Amino acid sequence: MPRILVIEDEAAIRRVLVKILSEENKTYEVEEAEDGLAGVDMIKKEDYDLVLCDIKMPKMDGVEVLELTKKLKPEIPVVMISGHGDLDTAVNTMRLGAFDYISKPPDLNRLLNTVRNALDRKELVVENKLLKKKVSKNYEMVGDSPAIEQIKDMIEKVAPTDARVLITGPNGTGKELVAHWLHEKSERSVGPMIEVNCAAIPSELIESELFGHVKGAFTSAAKDRAGKFEAANGGTIFLDEIGDMSLSAQAKVLRALQENKIQRVGSDKDIKVDVRVVAATNKNLSKEIEEGKFREDLYHRLAVILIKVPALNERRDDIPILINFFADKIAQEQGTSKKSFSAKAIDLLKAYDWTGNIRELRNVVERLIILGGKEVTENDVKMFASK
Repeated sequence: MPRILVIEDEAAIRRVLVKILSEENKTYEVEEAEDGLAGVDMIKKEDYDLVLCDIKMPKMDGVEVLELTKKLKPEIPVVMISGHGDLDTAVNTMRLGAFDYISKPPDLNRLLNTVRNALDRKELVVENKLLKKKVSKNYEMVGDSPAIEQIKDMIEKVAPTDARVLITGPNGTGKELVAHWLHEKSERSVGPMIEVNCAAIPSELIESELFGHVKGAFTSAAKDRAGKFEAANGGTIFLDEIGDMSLSAQAKVLRALQENKIQRVGSDKDIKVDVRVVAATNKNLSKEIEEGKFREDLYHRLAVILIKVPALNERRDDIPILINFFADKIAQEQGTSKKSFSAKAIDLLKAYDWTGNIRELRNVVERLIILGGKEVTENDVKMFASK
């Protein structure tokens, strides 16, 4: 049964709204709060599917209620109730995340249509979250070694916050998996996760890629274009290999973190962005700072939380689990039955020097499954897994 909370300080209007909603649809459970402060307290304690909130109220106005609700429970749609003089404010609340607004006195059809649409949207958000949980299997962190358990524990603590995270570790260790887990376990999981590989973008294009540009900003800028920061608004931006970013781009990223504003290349207009930044690097940034290749002030902005992903050679006990995981995944991808690995084959793989880390192990497992026998043996490993 959908639960609706009506927050309205005028008792007569509050009663009308509660009566309309209760009588129109007997499946709605409607509760009421006489001011914003009481409403926020109820939202903290209870789960609602929709909030109807007046804009002008004593103790706490509707804009504050909206902002707090979006922080506490961002999946709840909020419909603002506006008097004639509040219409401009009502429109502005849409930018802050309100689902819609209705004017006083409420039009019956408009009210009921808005409520139905908002509840439908809430249902879609819930379904999307469930779907994301299934999708997250693509970014599963496999292993139960102390190092991996420590990372999982840290993610559980850090993900619900908006703290910036810097992920370090060698290539192929799964830094992007940590970034995806941070996003999917956060309140921003309903928003976008935008990935930027700073090493793959030429230095002369990185600023345009991150912040967008206006028409005519440079020779090939044929039209206005939004950047990755704008695309990530309301979600997370993952700056992979940030150690390869140019110093000029670093300065702009620093400003974005300090002020939550960006400027497109060729424009002096500020654009507000609400983005959580997660960064990763395989470089020693302390050394890069000493050599003048990385800004120290940016490092301290990014490294609020540091997560170090260990090399595979540092977590060899996870190798049997990883082999089994990859064997399952490859069988599903290829539509074939899963191949097993003999104990001696696994022991031999555990002893290898995995300079390419998990990425290299995955490739070797796939090669052995394709070229090995019904069961992958020690001889198969010696023949096909050698470097």
